[in-house]
Amino acid sequence: MYPYIHIGHFSIGTFGIMLWLAAVCAGWVLHQNFRRWRIDADAIGIVAISTVAGVVGAKLWHVLEDPQTLIHSPLSTLFDRAGFAWFGGLVAGILALVWQGRSYGIGRLAVLDLSTTAAAVGYGVGRLGCFTSGDGDYGIPTKLPWGVGFPNGLVPTPPGVRVHPTPIYELIVALLIAWILWRRGSPERPRPIGQLTGEYLALSGLARFLVEFIRINPKLYWGMSNAQVASIGSVIAGVALIAWARRRHVFQSLGTPAAAVPADSR
Repeated sequence: MYPYIHIGHFSIGTFGIMLWLAAVCAGWVLHQNFRRWRIDADAIGIVAISTVAGVVGAKLWHVLEDPQTLIHSPLSTLFDRAGFAWFGGLVAGILALVWQGRSYGIGRLAVLDLSTTAAAVGYGVGRLGCFTSGDGDYGIPTKLPWGVGFPNGLVPTPPGVRVHPTPIYELIVALLIAWILWRRGSPERPRPIGQLTGEYLALSGLARFLVEFIRINPKLYWGMSNAQVASIGSVIAGVALIAWARRRHVFQSLGTPAAAVPADSR
């Protein structure tokens, strides 16, 4: 693996490069979704702000999980290139999207629905940064033929040990979730506002919960990792949001913010 690309006296982290690529991919997907919905909004700007917020949220969530380390080495902990928590990034990214949706007049929940496919793609591509840098997001040892070693990673594996390439698993599942949400988010068959967001939370939470069984994260609560507990919360929130959206029965119209349409127009 290649945590850094060295150019003369400069070093560029491959995690950062893949994070940039993830933002570009997410921006393109969101732009395409805005186009098919005939919505005039700056997809690139929305993704850029949400990405920065997500990175900050992921780092803060990670360091607050270990307050003792933060107290003893605050600067090195905060500015360490490794150590980002998925759930913190999700929460911060959602808050940034909600704020921007209101600013653009799209609607807070509507912009989340429109962004679900982009979020899934961005998350999946971003996981490649974890793979290229070997930052400890890989899985437990395996004898499977596609097992990978990270002897030169930021968190190296022991010599000769091959582990589950969980970032690749997550990329594949994330792209599958993105495809499902893209098809379900078609303007020809609009869903109640909030339903796609609920489906994204439920599907991504379930995927993260399952992959944690073969990740090296420590089991902290009732035999589950911190990410699994957060994933359960994501699934519960997603299911609740789906039920609420279907009961509320308000739909997104083409080129407008939130507009109610007849129930038979789904």
